[in-house]
Amino acid sequence: MTKTIHQTAFLAVSCAACDKQSQPSPINGPNRQIVIAARYAALSVVTLAMLVCSASAHDFSIGDINIDHPWTRATPGGARVASGYITIENFGSKPDRLIGGAFEASERVELHEMTVSDGLMRMRALSTGIELPAGRRIEVKPGGYHIMFLELRRPLKQGEKISGSLVFERAGTVAVEFQVDAMGSPGVEAGHPH
Repeated sequence: MTKTIHQTAFLAVSCAACDKQSQPSPINGPNRQIVIAARYAALSVVTLAMLVCSASAHDFSIGDINIDHPWTRATPGGARVASGYITIENFGSKPDRLIGGAFEASERVELHEMTVSDGLMRMRALSTGIELPAGRRIEVKPGGYHIMFLELRRPLKQGEKISGSLVFERAGTVAVEFQVDAMGSPGVEAGHPH
């Protein structure tokens, strides 16, 4: 979507620039002014849409893999771990696998899964990573798959973005930024902003 808005903005700017360099228009007088005003109004709307999308867009991609809105929660001072969450979509015709990553604010990153069995919640490390079937979307969210940031170097503060990377078996490594939301943020399913 962001790519389409940027292309539209380029066309609108190009049209506005062409208006100044083009031959005299067959539209004269007040009608010419209306056409020019309409072009500039369209350019303003496209520019505003670009700003809104740029402010809220927070996705990354590599090859056929799209990573939507990496995020984590703020941590209290002294916390040694945090969890990261994302939505991953594999647009390819072959499966891939999330096998690791890095996080600027931690020493190590592991992939984990949380399950409930016989009324007990269990968490386990996924040594082989998270499978990404071809043409499917995987939610890495609270209560399920998640990314563990271990041995935090500092507290995570609400509102900051922290650099990291994700490593895929086929697609390779992609740089991402994790948005830090409030402590106790409920996540996407409860209205987490995108």
